[in-house]
Amino acid sequence: MKHLRRDLLTLISSFAVLLILISGNPDVSLACFSDLDGGHDVAVVEHLRIQVPSRKREAWMDAERGSWQPWLARQEGFVGRDLLWDPETEEGTILVGWSSRKAWKAIPQLEVEAVQERFEQLARESTGQKKGNPFPLVFEGELLPP
Repeated sequence: MKHLRRDLLTLISSFAVLLILISGNPDVSLACFSDLDGGHDVAVVEHLRIQVPSRKREAWMDAERGSWQPWLARQEGFVGRDLLWDPETEEGTILVGWSSRKAWKAIPQLEVEAVQERFEQLARESTGQKKGNPFPLVFEGELLPP
């Protein structure tokens, strides 16, 4: 029953973040994820925005599926991930849920860099770009309890 409550809370929290983002407020910086006991160290959301032109949208999704998706699924503390795309700004928003900030930040930076390199390699292959990152980072932040 405790796991069901946690899963339900995670689902509700993710939905709340999505509603905030959909509301059109680009300066979202805080979201609170309380556990049922009143604590505030249940979840943190990694928040990224990247440039994703319309014509390269499917290449972005393919690169995500071939790199970040399988790697994240194996990480301790990984709760889930949402990929969103804004056709007006041609930006992708990536929300990665973690059970705690401690679990997220415990991942060695070298591992993250290796997965990012794999992502960029797949993206270059799909887009025909010879070097660099076809989907550069626009914003990097985190959504934390107040």
